[in-house]
Amino acid sequence: MSKLYIKNMVCDRCKTSVKNQLITLGLHPVALQLGEVIVTEELDDEKKIQINQSLLPLGFELIDDKKTRIIEKIKTTIVELVHYSEQQIKTKLSKLLSEKLHHDYTYLSNLFSQVEGTTIEKYLIAQRIEKVKELLIYDELSLNEIADQLNYSSAAYLSAQFKNFTGITPTQFKNLKDKKRIALDKL
Repeated sequence: MSKLYIKNMVCDRCKTSVKNQLITLGLHPVALQLGEVIVTEELDDEKKIQINQSLLPLGFELIDDKKTRIIEKIKTTIVELVHYSEQQIKTKLSKLLSEKLHHDYTYLSNLFSQVEGTTIEKYLIAQRIEKVKELLIYDELSLNEIADQLNYSSAAYLSAQFKNFTGITPTQFKNLKDKKRIALDKL
């Protein structure tokens, strides 16, 4: 058995299209979910290339496990940096990721964007905004202190980015009765 990870499967029609294409190639899908298919056959690299080439015209693309692992490492690095590190982000994220993952940042950035549908920078911003929300809920630090802790150039820049991302200011968020945070694994 082999598990295939497939990009752009977003609905039941996508599952049907992928299943039909795999059957046309002589494969036997036994389990289908959005983004994943299990086939009974063991697949070599040549067969995976053939599958990918047949899926591309339909708007789908195979994602190999190595790429998935790299993306997970990128996400984990950013989450650790923003949420669990006492150290401020002093080095450029591009340099940090390149050194940690032993790949050129352009490769990492393009891979992340292709698979996730967003940029590494936007993912970082989303994580930082969630950390700002957490710190606002704790109500122990001023906005200036939060900006300093998360290495924003100023509280004004933090406020502008927060409003751009959430639609409300940090002060408005602080005054909400039901403060909404997004779980880290959902970002």
